[in-house]
Amino acid sequence: MTATDKMFAGSIPELYQRFLVPLIFESCARDLAERIAGINPGDVLETAAGTGVLTRAIASRLAAHAHIVATDLNQPMLDRAMALSDDDRIEWRQADALALPFEEQSFDVVACQFGAMFFPDKVHGYKEASRVLKAGGRFVFNVWDRISENEFADVVTQALATLFPDDPPRFMARTPHGYHDAARIRDDLTAAGFTGISVDAVEARSRAASPRDVAIAYCQGTPLRTEIEARDPSGLERATQHATEALARRFGDGAVDGRIRALAITATR
Repeated sequence: MTATDKMFAGSIPELYQRFLVPLIFESCARDLAERIAGINPGDVLETAAGTGVLTRAIASRLAAHAHIVATDLNQPMLDRAMALSDDDRIEWRQADALALPFEEQSFDVVACQFGAMFFPDKVHGYKEASRVLKAGGRFVFNVWDRISENEFADVVTQALATLFPDDPPRFMARTPHGYHDAARIRDDLTAAGFTGISVDAVEARSRAASPRDVAIAYCQGTPLRTEIEARDPSGLERATQHATEALARRFGDGAVDGRIRALAITATR
């Protein structure tokens, strides 16, 4: 992972929420929120909350007395999240998942949607989740499966490799889709002290109104944008169009539909 992989700022939060959230995050948020609701927690901590798609899904399923603390490393993402919710059960705080500013045994559940892949030290991040969980508390999170199982991300990545053959932008394969080995995930959680670990594959369909919407989502609404602009400071639109054309060749010019696959993990403190 590079230093820019964790930078979600500038216009990225708005484009992320507008294009990427409905494309790939909403269905997975519903799945994770249902798993959390089944635990019936009173106090929930969410790390790497982004623009709050999982936060809102959790809040819609929990009791009126529940309290959710939603955190993210990037304040601009939280700013966008706060603008989308007025639920007074949610407390928004900027925080690093590897250095949580909370007391030990404070939460019934720690939730994280597609954030663990960004932890520079996975075991340490998991130890922090364990530290703030009450005895018997659950760590519920998901990660993306390998990029070949996620068709839109794969096509965009391959398209950009042909545009920049000497130095292909590899953000999607390297980080969002770079932590998909279930055995490694189990080992990392065990090293952090978790037990009762379950890993479930979650398959869904990703849909958008056009190939252009998908290309904008990935090329402009993620840190992939930073990689593109590092290679060609004026080439973002050219890269987006190149990805659009590749997606259209694969999925057609109209509404598009592709496979996505994630892993949902639950572990007990």
